[in-house]
Amino acid sequence: MPTIALDTRRTIAPIDPLIYGNFIEHLGRCIYGGVYEPGSKLSDKRGFRKDVLKLTRRLNVTNVRWPGGNFVSGYHWMDGVGPREARPKRMELAWHVVEPNQFGTDEFIEWCRAVPTEPFICVNMGSGAMDEAQAWVEYCNGKEDTHYANLRRQNGHAEPYGVKLWGLGNEVSGGWQIGSKTAERYAQDALEFAKVMKWTDPAIKLIACGSCMQNAEDMTWNRIAIEKLADICEYLSIHMYVNNNENNYANYMGTTAHIERFIGAVRGLMAGATYHRQGASRMKISFDEYNAWPGGERLEPHLPVYTLEDALVVGMFLNAFIRNADIVTLANMAQLVNVLPPIIARPNGLLLQSIFFPLELIANLNGTVALDAWVDCEDFESERYGKVPYLDVSASHDPDKSLVTLNMINRDKSYAAPVKVELGPGKFTDRATLHHVLGDGPKAQNTFKEPDNVTVVKLVADATGRKTTVELPPCSVTVMRVPVAG
Repeated sequence: MPTIALDTRRTIAPIDPLIYGNFIEHLGRCIYGGVYEPGSKLSDKRGFRKDVLKLTRRLNVTNVRWPGGNFVSGYHWMDGVGPREARPKRMELAWHVVEPNQFGTDEFIEWCRAVPTEPFICVNMGSGAMDEAQAWVEYCNGKEDTHYANLRRQNGHAEPYGVKLWGLGNEVSGGWQIGSKTAERYAQDALEFAKVMKWTDPAIKLIACGSCMQNAEDMTWNRIAIEKLADICEYLSIHMYVNNNENNYANYMGTTAHIERFIGAVRGLMAGATYHRQGASRMKISFDEYNAWPGGERLEPHLPVYTLEDALVVGMFLNAFIRNADIVTLANMAQLVNVLPPIIARPNGLLLQSIFFPLELIANLNGTVALDAWVDCEDFESERYGKVPYLDVSASHDPDKSLVTLNMINRDKSYAAPVKVELGPGKFTDRATLHHVLGDGPKAQNTFKEPDNVTVVKLVADATGRKTTVELPPCSVTVMRVPVAG
């Protein structure tokens, strides 16, 4: 029988709640018709979709990255402040549309406060200038009698916003990006941006732009960025999208190996780059774009229909973040609504996609400290990754509430898995609550006509003493929460 063994003394690190973040970009209908739809009967007086706000709260989204994405490399934030009727419409070169600039900095901050969630602003290091980035920090966080702080006040916002998280560009290594750069050029420019931004507000935390393709060339980019920026930036940004376009279930279920190897490679670069530098801070990883990116049916150009197997993959990302809680301390799933989304918003209502449910359960039911769970189970063969365990597991502990949480993915698409869970030296003290994300096979998907093909089933099971047994449905994500003592 597969076995999972837990010991609440075998901790990895505190789990930073910022790993449960999301991302909104001026792409497709993510902003306009997604989070923001003035005049809709479903929106409030500010134009914010009330139903999207409610579901964002339900997901426990802890931070939101904005305005991009590729969009940010051509975005000038001054276009999006001040009276809406005076804001310019611009040619938008990342996604080749007209940007009306009706949702800008003030609207974004107000939306974040309505959730509530932490704002994460990415600055333009494509066509943008250093002075522009510095001014944006001053506009958001300035307390003194200075031009951009006064402009914020003039626009009706007397108190500073206190935005802590600032990204230094997006995917600047990519040739598709406006103003793409070599690693050396980016690192030098980012250092100068970082200096003036931190001189404006020393309390901010900076995210350096890292790899976006997961290849050897990008690892060289990561090394150069880390070596140059480790003393001034708190994070290195990495991005990862995966898919099952080849329709190979075994390879797709091996995504865990891909994520873990990539995190391990970046971890090594960080350790090596700072080893000989006295006082150098250890950067952390900001996994600020990740998701499954299916190549099949699309309702709109950037709006795929997700399946149950995609939900398992999103669960694998979150499990990997928890297992690497000492180094992955910020993450953003891309994106929240209408673009690679857990939430589809139409003028007349909403649909929850399969990937909504692992996000919701793992963000809401886990404790504050990651545990090093021992897992023993059978493997399956995959062409790309070799042997892959059927179970993908992460665990956490909430010492204040005396609760342990297990996040378990059964990758066997045909058979349920009875799993023995052991705890030592303590014991389980009450009934366990289990939430199963499941459907009728890997390709199950929710539609507006059939919105419950992938859903959550909640069960309660006895769990007293040192051992308990739970059954994981085939092709499922299960989050189990159980009281413990000792």
